[in-house]
Amino acid sequence: MWRIILSLMLAGGGLPFGARAEQTNDVIAQATAAMQAAEPRAQADPARPIFHVCSPAQWMNDPNGPIFYRGWYHLFYQLTPFSDQSGVKYWGHVRSRDLAKWETLPIALGPSVERGEASVWSGCCTINGEGKPMAFYTSIGEAKSPFDQAEQWAAIGGDDLVSWQKVAANPVLGDAVNAGTKIYDWRDPFIFHERGRTFLVDGGHLAKAGDAAVNIYEAQNPGLTEWKYRGVLFHVPDAPTAECPNFFKLGNEWVLLVSPYGKVKYFVGQFDPGTCRFQARTNGLLDYGSSFYAPNTMQVPDGRRVVWGWVNGFPGGRGWNGCLSLPRLLSWSRDGQLQQEPAPALVKLRGQGVEWRNVRLAEDSRTWVLPATNTLEIGARITWQGAKRIELWIGSGDNDPAPVVVSLDGKELDVLGAKAPLALGPGQRDVSLRIFVDRSVLEVSANESVWITKVIHTAGTKPELKIAAVGGAANVSRIWAWPMKSIW
Repeated sequence: MWRIILSLMLAGGGLPFGARAEQTNDVIAQATAAMQAAEPRAQADPARPIFHVCSPAQWMNDPNGPIFYRGWYHLFYQLTPFSDQSGVKYWGHVRSRDLAKWETLPIALGPSVERGEASVWSGCCTINGEGKPMAFYTSIGEAKSPFDQAEQWAAIGGDDLVSWQKVAANPVLGDAVNAGTKIYDWRDPFIFHERGRTFLVDGGHLAKAGDAAVNIYEAQNPGLTEWKYRGVLFHVPDAPTAECPNFFKLGNEWVLLVSPYGKVKYFVGQFDPGTCRFQARTNGLLDYGSSFYAPNTMQVPDGRRVVWGWVNGFPGGRGWNGCLSLPRLLSWSRDGQLQQEPAPALVKLRGQGVEWRNVRLAEDSRTWVLPATNTLEIGARITWQGAKRIELWIGSGDNDPAPVVVSLDGKELDVLGAKAPLALGPGQRDVSLRIFVDRSVLEVSANESVWITKVIHTAGTKPELKIAAVGGAANVSRIWAWPMKSIW
């Protein structure tokens, strides 16, 4: 379907600037041809995930511009269409009715080389004051390196968000808007609305040596093409920079996500729209694994907020590289802690499952045969009864050279060496685990309070689950496992 839509775009276009539109369409057509040529090899790779969002081929990284519009969830992502290594960026595009099943659409945005644009970097989508969908992104020019001052550009989307027109006012935020403040690595716009006003945050830092800062701007017109610099929203402590800032209200609290060339941090506190300053009260890590970065969020129709991250760290040379994490819903626990749960719609991907109940372990282990696939959701509810440590192995028998090993000791969750604090409170003895294995991608959630994402060796297709209680007893009240179907 997306090839048909693309051919209609190239025939009729609908993009502005006459000959310039033709040149832009040529750029996207060349990128599309490169993707089509790479698809057979990429999709034949047995390590390529099937229930995580992936580009049809080649390199992908940050999720961009998630938005619900006219009955569809649209999700864009950074795409290098000519290689399975990072390079010139476009915006890839998928959409879904339910956050479970997805379809690939034509490449949404490419560089307007006729206007000196070399790469289309990360950003967001919103509905402007005139009711039109808009994409905002960081534009990198041909003469600029990633470390030079970038520009923030915008495009207007058609009713199906397949065709896009870059606005004549680009750049909508150029260096002059910062009123003499030098911002390094200035990029990744994210828009939010509060009290009838529209704001934009961008990442970067204020000195070459550091001073990570999230900067804030306020729209000056309904079309969102004029902006005013309101200063530094928040100085991010102990960080060299602040990539991909997301700033949003969750319940009565404000949450700031930043990617500081390391594990993604979140800060919780209060925002003053008058001063445009954010005061953080608490903070933490959104994911404790080594393969989760640059998340982007959207508010779904029922008011809840969903987040995706870029899963990275795959080996090269396979015709594809990178995917997005599972969609996670954000909420608050009863004691005010940030929680993440897999989007409920993912249950639609489950096949015929297996289940076991009430297994007591007393300094021993038990092994169960799981469905014969390497695309699985596994769950376990475990009650501590004196064990010093509980360990889970997921692998193809005792001779598996690279099993998934999950360990808990009542204070910490350890997933293949990635560690996250998981302290059981007074009187608390229960741990609930959700484990998603998608060929070469692993996501582990514990008590919906901590997540660990990792790229793993491609899992075997005849998996077993072993659970052991070390130094005492434990009761496994329930174990379940479902084979997971493709999202496509």
